[in-house]
Amino acid sequence: MILESKLSRRSLLQVASIILPASAASFSTSLLGGKAMAEGGERTAAIDGNSVSDSYPAQATELVREVVTVAHFDWKRLKELVDLRPSLAVAAWDWGFGDRETALGAASHMGNRAIAEYLLSKGAQPTIFSATIFGQLDVVKAFVAAQPGIQRIRGPHSISLLGHARMGGAVAKPVLEFLQSLGDADLEAAVPLPEAEGAALTGTYTFGRSIAQQIEVNADMRMYGGPAYTHPPQLNWTRKGTQTRGLFHLGGHEFYPNGASSVRIRFTQDANAVVMTVTDGDVVFTARKG
Repeated sequence: MILESKLSRRSLLQVASIILPASAASFSTSLLGGKAMAEGGERTAAIDGNSVSDSYPAQATELVREVVTVAHFDWKRLKELVDLRPSLAVAAWDWGFGDRETALGAASHMGNRAIAEYLLSKGAQPTIFSATIFGQLDVVKAFVAAQPGIQRIRGPHSISLLGHARMGGAVAKPVLEFLQSLGDADLEAAVPLPEAEGAALTGTYTFGRSIAQQIEVNADMRMYGGPAYTHPPQLNWTRKGTQTRGLFHLGGHEFYPNGASSVRIRFTQDANAVVMTVTDGDVVFTARKG
């Protein structure tokens, strides 16, 4: 194994798929009678009958992860969480490589206006992405006029502003047409990856002895169906126990993961195996297939 970093290692938590189906299982964090129980390895201490996590007053990681997850699809559970702790309306979660998503960001790229409206009523900060799904054409135009090129900024998981407009449906059609007229509000097409070449890169890569030091690469792209992506990723990258990241091909078997266009994941062939090199700022490591 080769692993070089100036940063300390951080444990990665297992999370749900990027495009979360309505049937996705909810996380086990419980909120009962004003008591919050943090799980996933975060210790708690009982004070006057209440459970208080070691991280308090910072928001407990499992609560943040759950609220951002359910903001995609489960208004009832979201309301339970945020009504009890309103500050969760502005919670943000890192799905991997710095692909941070707020609860409002999740509702926005799913085109879920009911959840977005609720979050805004609880103090979530509106964005150009939320304005897009609501069809707020004047607001989107004002953003573009104030910050030329803002239409090229990607939302969570590299979903483009135009993708958000498509998810907004009929209400967002005027915004969709405006963004189309700009010509650069969508995600650019990745470099084609022939099926045989993609298949040769799939498999399990290891960079250590534990299960957590394995990375699975596959080409099952069913999770990216629907109108959010004009050009979906071409491979999936998953470190065991963490969130799957889609990979966009830049050419020469070099990719970037969705939500992190500055990260590079490159595949090369040596005499014995396919080698993956991950470059994420000052974190650089290699893993070998097989």
